[in-house]
Amino acid sequence: MTTQTEEKTTPRTPAGRSIQVTEKALAKVRGAMAKEGISADQGGLRLGVQGGGCSGLSYNIRFDTQPRERDRIFQYGDVRVFVDPKSFIYLHGMTLDYQETLMQQGFVFVNPQATKSCGCGTSFSA
Repeated sequence: MTTQTEEKTTPRTPAGRSIQVTEKALAKVRGAMAKEGISADQGGLRLGVQGGGCSGLSYNIRFDTQPRERDRIFQYGDVRVFVDPKSFIYLHGMTLDYQETLMQQGFVFVNPQATKSCGCGTSFSA
């Protein structure tokens, strides 16, 4: 697992309430960004939470060309992760991982804030 640092333009994150990304997930993000033509200098991975799904809230993951004004920005080497303030409430302390098995492959949110989740792995309640 890599350590993260925040850029100075964003609010400081209290210790122990940050977002971690595993090396395996970072490798997949790098590959997908290159394939999509997303510049690491300006763009990054956006993690978020939105209402909906089986358990009330759903994870959202996508690429963005630049951070928004109030985003928290986490730097993992050459990969930036953007999180809006409302989503950060539900995502602090989580780890983004990538798993490949015979049955499935994809990003996995390991979230200590989730009190309940459904079998799909993308919906939770907090």
